[in-house]
Amino acid sequence: MQRQTFSDQLLLIYTKGKGEQMKAFLILEDGTVFTGTSIGSTRDCISEIVFNTSMTGYLEVLTDPSYAGQAVVMTYPLIGNYGITPDMESGKAWPDGYIVRELSRMPSNFRCEGTIQDFLKEQDIPGIAGIDTRALTKILREKGTMNGMITTKEDYDLNEILPKLKEYTVGDVVSKVTCSEKYVLEGDGPKVALLDLGAKNNIAASLNRRGCEVTVYPAHTTAEEIISSNPDGIMLSNGPGDPADCTSIIKEIEKLYNTDIPIFAICLGHQLMALATGASTHKLKYGHRGGNHPVKDLETGRVYISSQNHGYVVDEESVDPLVAVPAFKNVNDGTNEGLVYVGKNIFTVQFHPEACPGPQDSGYLFDRFIEMMKGAK
Repeated sequence: MQRQTFSDQLLLIYTKGKGEQMKAFLILEDGTVFTGTSIGSTRDCISEIVFNTSMTGYLEVLTDPSYAGQAVVMTYPLIGNYGITPDMESGKAWPDGYIVRELSRMPSNFRCEGTIQDFLKEQDIPGIAGIDTRALTKILREKGTMNGMITTKEDYDLNEILPKLKEYTVGDVVSKVTCSEKYVLEGDGPKVALLDLGAKNNIAASLNRRGCEVTVYPAHTTAEEIISSNPDGIMLSNGPGDPADCTSIIKEIEKLYNTDIPIFAICLGHQLMALATGASTHKLKYGHRGGNHPVKDLETGRVYISSQNHGYVVDEESVDPLVAVPAFKNVNDGTNEGLVYVGKNIFTVQFHPEACPGPQDSGYLFDRFIEMMKGAK
């Protein structure tokens, strides 16, 4: 099944005045093929294909460790118009591939340090531009997230490629993205132990800006080591992959749960705490990824616009009401977006309060965590 007519028209628009560019192909596991131009690295890439609905923040997306093992489709049609700026969420880019309708050829911003095209090449990330990302997103919404390949080989063989796509799994990506050794952000306030499951920089920075001393630990650090450092609070970060695959980490989080130390968890950390206390998770059809997802605070009834990046959610019906109660709900599909743990100084959220998708309303959750730590002393 070929979807090339409209993509070829976009290809002509994108390459007009620039001479011939290398063709690239996006092949989905259902046999759909999109044709565009190669951006970034020209190596082949097999990955899980997901879409992000953010209109800005493409650099934060590219440097978010939660995208490890995935190729990202940006639904906003023009990407790269302000170039590469200092807004990095980690030291490198993590997606396996990058898929856009059009890359800006002339970025303009007073902080611009380069083009996204050069950044993708430097980071060895294959990409494809000039395709109908709207049609691609509709396929992923209707059929669900699926695997795909980005290739520049015009003589590709579908019969050879499709079985490889069906076999691909994201695997243990938490071990890939976590820090190699612990490090400290100095502060005069509460001491926070941050378990790095693929943490975005702004989580530690949000705590540090509020005066916290933040010690960042690798994902496979034992609970005993964290507890022995006598922290005032523990932060469980975001991260990539299937939470149920993190079996050894879940066992350590269960030990942390059984202490009286205040705990705040985000995204993957939220899911792992739920698993550690007997709940279950499942994969969404196409996930929540973008900066415009409404979540409702069930205590106040207020709705916040949140930044999200996850493909799995906690099964709310599997949560023991004697262990935890729902705190936030996704307004779009009703899925769980947060839990408060009964008799514990623990609360967790599925969205990203450290991110700034425009509104910064949910940043108050860090203040709540700090007050919780102070109250526990």
